[in-house]
Amino acid sequence: MKFDVRTVAEAALPPGKTDHIEWDDDLPGFGLRLRAGGNRSWVAQYRTADGRTRRTSIAIVAKLSPADARQAARKILAKVALGHDPQGEKAAQRQQAVRTVRALIAAYLEAKQPELRPESFRVTKLYLTGPYFKALQVLAVIAVTRSDIAAAIRAIVRNHSTATAAAARRALSAFFAWCIAEGELGNGANPVDGSHRPADPTPRDRVLTDAELVEIWKAACQDDEPGKIIRLLILLGSRRQEVGGMRWSELDLDAGTWTLPAERSKNRRAHTITLPPAALAIINSVPLTSRDHLFGHRAADGFATWSNAKADLDRRLGDAVKGWRLHDLRRSAATKMADIGVEPHVVEACLNHYSGHRAGVAGVYNRARYEQATKLALVKWADHVLALAECRSPAENVFSRPAGRGKRPDQS
Repeated sequence: MKFDVRTVAEAALPPGKTDHIEWDDDLPGFGLRLRAGGNRSWVAQYRTADGRTRRTSIAIVAKLSPADARQAARKILAKVALGHDPQGEKAAQRQQAVRTVRALIAAYLEAKQPELRPESFRVTKLYLTGPYFKALQVLAVIAVTRSDIAAAIRAIVRNHSTATAAAARRALSAFFAWCIAEGELGNGANPVDGSHRPADPTPRDRVLTDAELVEIWKAACQDDEPGKIIRLLILLGSRRQEVGGMRWSELDLDAGTWTLPAERSKNRRAHTITLPPAALAIINSVPLTSRDHLFGHRAADGFATWSNAKADLDRRLGDAVKGWRLHDLRRSAATKMADIGVEPHVVEACLNHYSGHRAGVAGVYNRARYEQATKLALVKWADHVLALAECRSPAENVFSRPAGRGKRPDQS
């Protein structure tokens, strides 16, 4: 059939059919599709490079004249001649449109949860699903542009802080890097790359004075969980989540050791230390329960009420110590261990750090854990802290320790 206004108007479904295509005599692949109920539309049909037959709709007959529809069909078939697959590309675009940032964030978090420490996962989820990138979450992931990212970052700086914006940007960049690895962006680049990068806050350098350390130690000498945790943080220089999540199954009280498993360590490296007598005494004072965790009996991952604990401690301190954070205890322990003569590489080993002499090539070959050195260093540091608190000189013999109180709850 040669399509013109008259032939199109006269075209009808053959008897017994509910769907039929009449093909144009002048342009192969250009057709008029007739359906039951009077639906009439222009279509283009072609064969892809791999031999598949594709059909794409152009428009309903009422919207395009035969001449205009033929011209539109010519453009589609010209793309096919150049190696394109218009219908396949249209279907891919529809599929990508439903792959929103919100949907893929959910998949990303599901994939990352087993890999991240609980606190890292909590913060990542907060940045990606919270209010920070709400405007981006409804967009198709392939539609997000650098300008969209820049606008979101500016809003975070305006409504929160540059520090929050910098951290949120890092979380978003990691998400898009994962999308690229999953093939969700095709050959596209990470839209976060090249966007405005807020200045990271200047790293804190707060080191507590001896007098401040003593005040905190004394204020923490309450027979409660926060007090025990604070004193362990001072004595061991550990991270708060490591001590707050301490488990009986990680302790060997007879040997006097604590093994932090790789999955709870920030650098994913297991860390075993011999506890100084003062730390063992604190641990021995924790009541045994049926739970594996020493602290935080109402929380799944150990102690969790850090803000309340810090506020209570600050109330007891009054004006004695100002502008400090719990993490300052770790920095202060590291600094003051060096001040009393502990070698830098031993300080790093005590804190489970892999920087300095244990970074790079040196770290690849030097696998020493310095167990004896860290044992002596922590004993020396603990005695220094106790000497300050008790207003005495450090003891000459600081290597005795109280006996363990027996087996852990999980041991027979």
